[in-house]
Amino acid sequence: MKVIIVGCGRVGARLARQLDAEGHTVAVVDQQVSAFDRLGREFRGNMIVGNCIDEAVLRRAGVEDADCFVSVTSGDNRNLMAAQIAQRIFKVKRVITRLYDPIRESVYREMGLETFCPTILGADLIREYFLEGVNHGRDASGVDGTVVRTS
Repeated sequence: MKVIIVGCGRVGARLARQLDAEGHTVAVVDQQVSAFDRLGREFRGNMIVGNCIDEAVLRRAGVEDADCFVSVTSGDNRNLMAAQIAQRIFKVKRVITRLYDPIRESVYREMGLETFCPTILGADLIREYFLEGVNHGRDASGVDGTVVRTS
């Protein structure tokens, strides 16, 4: 699978490393060269410096034959624009974008864009913990599937 990730912050870098280790073809786009330091020396994918809403930059990343596109920059507007370009102009089949604003998230989801909102996810996890005494998220070490129970 060929994946384009725009944004090489903590989420983008972690996802890029995971997919690369699984053998997928990964290209990461970020405006800051220093962001690629998060990928580590083992990362075998491509690193493209540039603006994620610039079609020429996305072409250099290989968006024209990408299977998936992820936008996880720190800005909702950039994420939305990049995702819409990938979906509508380049016809990438699987496009997902992170939006911090819950109102925007629901509006763009209704418009057919696959989104996720850490604001909603975080609030829901905290609420479940308060009500059920179970943390359905991961523990601080990041181990998958860990469930922390309280008495």
